[in-house]
Amino acid sequence: MTLFNLLALQSQPAASPTPAAPTPGGATGGSSLMMFVMMFGIFIIFYLLLIMPARKKQKKHMEMVGNLKPGDRIVTTGGIFGTVMGFKSADKLEVKISSNTVIQITKSAVGVILPKTEKAD
Repeated sequence: MTLFNLLALQSQPAASPTPAAPTPGGATGGSSLMMFVMMFGIFIIFYLLLIMPARKKQKKHMEMVGNLKPGDRIVTTGGIFGTVMGFKSADKLEVKISSNTVIQITKSAVGVILPKTEKAD
């Protein structure tokens, strides 16, 4: 061996038994894919538990309000009992709440349609 080869071998660092830490700019394709899958899973769970039931409830309410007709007894979301007298426009109702009092409300303010009561003979 020459002197140059001996100096080159002596200047090289010894191999460490622990692996080197990954560099910050290294390939992290697996972790970003896993993060995407987890985010997608969280969105699916969020949709199934919150959005889907809310849509069903809203659709049922819109159907109920669409079937309103004059003479139906209702309770508004504010707790006012009344009888539907007619329709003022596409989204407004006239509701009679006492003998001489008729108010206008939006269709979305209807909370419940009360069942018809049968009069006994």
